[in-house]
Amino acid sequence: MNAVLAEKNPYRWYIIAAVMLSTVMEILDTTIVTVSLPHMMGSLGADRDQISWVLTSYIVAAGMLMPLTGFLVNRLGSKRLLMINIVGFLFASALCGLSANLTQMVLFRLFQGFFGASLVPLSQFILRDTFPAEEQPQVMAIWGIGVMAAPILGPTLGGYITETLNWRWIFYINVPICIINFFLVLAFIKESPIRKLTVDWLGMGLLLLFVGALQLFLDRGEVDDWFSSSFICWLFAIFIISFILFIYHCIKNENSIINIRLFKDRNFAFGTLSMMFFAISFLSSIMILPQMLQTLFGYTSEIAGLSMAPRGIASGIMMAFMSRLVSKQVDPRILIISSLGLGAYTLWLISDLTLDMGIQYITWVGFIQGFAVGGFFMPLTSLVYSTLPRSSAAEAAGLFNFSRSIGNAIGISLLTTYLSRDTQKNWNILGGHIQQIHTNLQRWLDAQHLTLNNPHAIVNLANELSRESNFVAYLHTYRIAGLLLCISIAMIFFIKFSGNQKLEPVEAH
Repeated sequence: MNAVLAEKNPYRWYIIAAVMLSTVMEILDTTIVTVSLPHMMGSLGADRDQISWVLTSYIVAAGMLMPLTGFLVNRLGSKRLLMINIVGFLFASALCGLSANLTQMVLFRLFQGFFGASLVPLSQFILRDTFPAEEQPQVMAIWGIGVMAAPILGPTLGGYITETLNWRWIFYINVPICIINFFLVLAFIKESPIRKLTVDWLGMGLLLLFVGALQLFLDRGEVDDWFSSSFICWLFAIFIISFILFIYHCIKNENSIINIRLFKDRNFAFGTLSMMFFAISFLSSIMILPQMLQTLFGYTSEIAGLSMAPRGIASGIMMAFMSRLVSKQVDPRILIISSLGLGAYTLWLISDLTLDMGIQYITWVGFIQGFAVGGFFMPLTSLVYSTLPRSSAAEAAGLFNFSRSIGNAIGISLLTTYLSRDTQKNWNILGGHIQQIHTNLQRWLDAQHLTLNNPHAIVNLANELSRESNFVAYLHTYRIAGLLLCISIAMIFFIKFSGNQKLEPVEAH
């Protein structure tokens, strides 16, 4: 694969490096901050609830701007937009590192989210716009490695930087990367055609309103106890009303800010839905795994993070292998369904864990999950764009990546809510079995060298009950995730493929 790309154009590796830096940098910043939040609390004078806005502000800002990628590319050009985003991301990152209080941090994270929103779909568009059809599978496989490996490796890198230096360096590290990225883009990436489009201000306002309300609703719902909070109720009402008005506006307006007519394309519509449900079930379940390893298995954040690394390695191997299969016109639907089935199987394996299983088993399951990710992502991205006109590639990339982003937000919100409530349910059920007449309780007390009247026995028993309740809830959560993944599998059966279908955007339907 390397030799083929190098023979075509000696500068193409610089193009790949430029867009890969943009992609990895943006995705890392959505996850790298997570493990540093406790360290930020003291420096910024924030409590546990307030510090969560450091994550919320970035997610909301990025979610609002990502669907506008196609419009911005047509209006500014892909190269100019990418350079603006890189420079903006550089200054926003530096200001985040210099923040003296929570207000400054949240404000600068908003700016960081605004400038980072288009980096991933924009990089995908540039690769598809630069490379010819025969090179698309190999190039997208390389790009996909960054997309899928970055969120997995984010917590590991964040924990290492925080412990080795301090939390401010998770932002400062973006500065040299942005500088290198800027000059690579300036030197090697070509500009796309610019079209003077009329700005659909009403559509833009409705889009920003409904996406912002949805992201806030998902991110703050569990914290504020969902619909028992008037704030959450208002957010949900604003989302529903603005979303309906936005769809109506786009249907009536031929020049709307988002071309929702792209969803008339069967492959794009069902492929995008499949990606969204994959993110809701599979990707979000991976995101909550480090928390389980730390709280229940007692691993450090560094070990928990390192256990995630094999997923990225296996994903890269599988994407390289899949690129060859797709090039040989193997039906990608078979590859996708097989990979999703493998993913569902790994979720079921995790749901059968026991607390005495070692990190080796969990790491091995993660390695298999990496094959599932690579086998799903690469063929799907090729298939989704195969029946779209090339002129729609930028808009399609924005919407497709938005489906992954919003799916991840929905999945984490759903799974964490279920996890919390199922833990309480399990507490009540398991607690009801703790009676003096039960021989298992007496065996446990004997092993602890305690009696039920001893205060230490009550404390130890409560801790054990909490641990077991939480562990059972995690197992149930992974089974729920496995069932949700079946919806993603179902979407693939609605996608069309013929043996002579080219797996890249064509000029016309």
